[in-house]
Amino acid sequence: MPKTDATSAPFAYEGLDRVIHEKARLGLLTSLMAHPKGLAFADLKQLCGLTDGNLSRHLQVLQEAGLVDVIKGYEGNRPHTTCRLTRTGRRRFLDYLAVLEQLVRDAAKAAGKDESAAGRLGIQPA
Repeated sequence: MPKTDATSAPFAYEGLDRVIHEKARLGLLTSLMAHPKGLAFADLKQLCGLTDGNLSRHLQVLQEAGLVDVIKGYEGNRPHTTCRLTRTGRRRFLDYLAVLEQLVRDAAKAAGKDESAAGRLGIQPA
């Protein structure tokens, strides 16, 4: 299927990445963005409210997409897993956020709101 032209389909939001857009993965990436050195598996699990299995599966998807590094090792005799964003992951997440900001601006404009509505959300005019 050919990509749509942004001028002919301004509300297609091609930059909304399905890998990122899923609720749990969005939370994971946001948590990792806030912790550039990475987070322990247990901390990530708590921050995002996920089970071990859910977290493992979502991390696998993000890792396969090249967005997250999962580093397994030991602290003493105990296994320790750390997760962090890759450079690609950080860039793709920031690109994704820019598309979301545009979506909010478009929705506020379509609803008849002026730029102050977007401003209250901390979104700068394009």
